[in-house]
Amino acid sequence: RPISVQALKPSDRFEPRHNSISEAEKQSMAQLCGFPSLDALVEATVPDAIKRTDGMPLGPKYHEGLTESEFLAMFKEMASKNKVFKSYIGMGYYNTHVPPVILRNLLENPGWYTQYTPYQAEISQGRLESLLNFQTMVSDLTGMAMSNASLLDEATAAAEAMTMCSAVARGKKPKFLVSDKCHPQTIAVCQTRADGLGLKVVVQDEASFSMDSDVCGILLQYPATDGSVHNYKGIAEKAAAAKVKVVVASDLLALTKLTPPGEWGADIVIGSAQRFGVPLGYGGPHAAFLACHEEYKRLLPGRIIGVSRDAQGQPALRMAMQVR
Repeated sequence: RPISVQALKPSDRFEPRHNSISEAEKQSMAQLCGFPSLDALVEATVPDAIKRTDGMPLGPKYHEGLTESEFLAMFKEMASKNKVFKSYIGMGYYNTHVPPVILRNLLENPGWYTQYTPYQAEISQGRLESLLNFQTMVSDLTGMAMSNASLLDEATAAAEAMTMCSAVARGKKPKFLVSDKCHPQTIAVCQTRADGLGLKVVVQDEASFSMDSDVCGILLQYPATDGSVHNYKGIAEKAAAAKVKVVVASDLLALTKLTPPGEWGADIVIGSAQRFGVPLGYGGPHAAFLACHEEYKRLLPGRIIGVSRDAQGQPALRMAMQVR
């Protein structure tokens, strides 16, 4: 019997595997909105000023769609042209090396993502276990009672901590002091976020911090952006006496050797987990963390994973809290 040319083409195409609505369902939805077709809906809603009239020609630069195997081959060839140089940027960004045994058995362990649907974090036990491990590691290294299940990056984590300090003071203390030894991107994000919240960020040497009655919190970098390590215990004690919250931006890998901030007076500890094997990725973002005392848990941004029991009494992981 004759065999079509189409049947001989690679079968790893996207369309047959894509779980989407059918043409009939698409037509029905458009009609429910009062239009005979999806094209008619687009025609009626998209402004003429932004419509293209040339049909978006692909031209010689582009080609027909690729199958998965064809795309991977093309992408591998393209990526091989990249030149990887040594990075000396510092400022919280570091090259990493992950031992293969950890890479395969922990970071690439299929157990994290194959038991349940991975895009539903509330029911995916594998992913929740991984997040619980992350929280436990962060709490242990920072010396804090609890940690959230990651944030976007260190700079935004610092801004979230600043917001927490303001919330603890019920918005009555509008000033936030930032050490000039913090990473420049952290300082910039705090200043930008403060501008929209009615807060005032003051950047100066931490030795000259004045714990006035209008100061809600201070931010210290440990180690500093230039790599130096300072003893901030005296500053933390001074802040505690003035009822000013102490935020410490730290490095998890450094905390395997340094005294945890929770042991010398920090109220909130933030930082990036990039040092623990996350590639630089052209600047991120990388998973960050925010750890604090338990009394601030209702102000903690993000979600917290906890251990519970299912209907049969077996241990089960769940999202224990999601603030905001």
